[in-house]
Amino acid sequence: MAGEQVPLLLRAARGEKVERPPVWMMRQAGRYMKIYRDLREKYPSFRERSENPDLAIEISLQPWKAFRPDGVIMFSDILTPLPGMGIPFDIVEQKGPMIDPPIRSKEQIDNMRPLDPEESLPFIKKILGTLRQEVGNEAAVLGFVGSPWTLAAYAVEGKSSKNYSVIKRMAFSEPELLHKLLGNIADSIATYVRYQIDCGAQVVQLFDSWAGQLSPIDYDTFALPYQQRIVQQVKETHPDTPLILYISGSAGVLERMGQSGVDIVSVDWTVDMTEARRRLGPDIGVQGNIDPCVLFGSKPFIRERILDTVKKASGAKHILNLGHGILPGTPEENAEFYFETGKNVNELLSLSN
Repeated sequence: MAGEQVPLLLRAARGEKVERPPVWMMRQAGRYMKIYRDLREKYPSFRERSENPDLAIEISLQPWKAFRPDGVIMFSDILTPLPGMGIPFDIVEQKGPMIDPPIRSKEQIDNMRPLDPEESLPFIKKILGTLRQEVGNEAAVLGFVGSPWTLAAYAVEGKSSKNYSVIKRMAFSEPELLHKLLGNIADSIATYVRYQIDCGAQVVQLFDSWAGQLSPIDYDTFALPYQQRIVQQVKETHPDTPLILYISGSAGVLERMGQSGVDIVSVDWTVDMTEARRRLGPDIGVQGNIDPCVLFGSKPFIRERILDTVKKASGAKHILNLGHGILPGTPEENAEFYFETGKNVNELLSLSN
C-alpha cells in the first residue's frame, strides 16, 4: 500500500488519517543520553559536533537506535546559518551562544549577505541525505531553523538574555533598523528551509523560541510578519512539505502562531491541549505538549499524562511531543517509556475506557 511507504509523522503532519499520533521529542539527541555525553567528552566543541557531518549523523541517530521515534531530527543549532550571513558566532560550554561583536549598527546590517547554503553549509546535504538513507520510511526526517525574531535577538543581544532589553530598545527606538535586520534574516532562512527540504528534510520546524517574550502588539509587528514571509516563500516552491512553528511561553500568542501559515503549531505545556485545539481552529494541527519535567515522574504518572494529552488532542493532525526539549538529567529509561507508551497509546486508551 502506498500509505505504508510514507512515514507516519509525515502523513499526520499533512492532515491524513493515521492509525495513531506519531511521537518524537525536541532535543531527543543530546545531553540526557550517556552515549552523547561520552561523545561530547571526545569532541568538546559544539560546532564541531554539529558541523562535522559524520558526528552530526551519529548524534542524530543515537535516539533513533535507542528508541525508534517516528521523527529523526538532524543534530544542529538554530544559529548554524548565521556565519553564512556574515554574523559569526561561537557556542561556549556553560555559557551558550556568543556573538561578538553583536549587531547594533546600520553598517553591520548593510554588510550582511544573503545566505548561500551550498557554499556556507555544505555539511547539511550529507547530514540530511544520510539520515534519509538510514531511517528509510520508518521515520520522517525533520530539519529545523530559527525564526527571524529569535535569531535577531541573539545577534543584537550578543548572547542569551533574560529581559531582551537591547533588542527591544532597538525595536522601540530604531524600528526601521530592526525591520531591515529581520527582513534580511527572513529571506536567508527561507532559502535555508528550501535547501534543507531539497537535501532530504520531509518536515521542517521553525523555532521562534523567544517570541513568547513579546507583547501581542509587538509580536504582530516584529515576529509574525517575518514568520509569514518565510512560510510564503517556502510554500511557493515546496507546497507539500509540512512546517511546524514552536515558541516557548506561547500561551498569549497562540492564535497568532496559527496566522503564520504553518501546518502545525507546537504547543508548550502552559496551555491545555483541548483549549489549544479550540483556539487554533480545525485547520491547524497541534504538536506537544507534555511538560518535560513529567519525565522525572513515575511510569504510571508519565503514562497518565500521555493518555490525557492524546485524548485532548483528539486524534487528527496531532504529533505527540514534549512542550519543550527533554531536560538534561532525565532518566533514559523514562525517555524509553515515553516512546513505548506513545506507540501503544491506542491499546492503552482502549484499556482505560
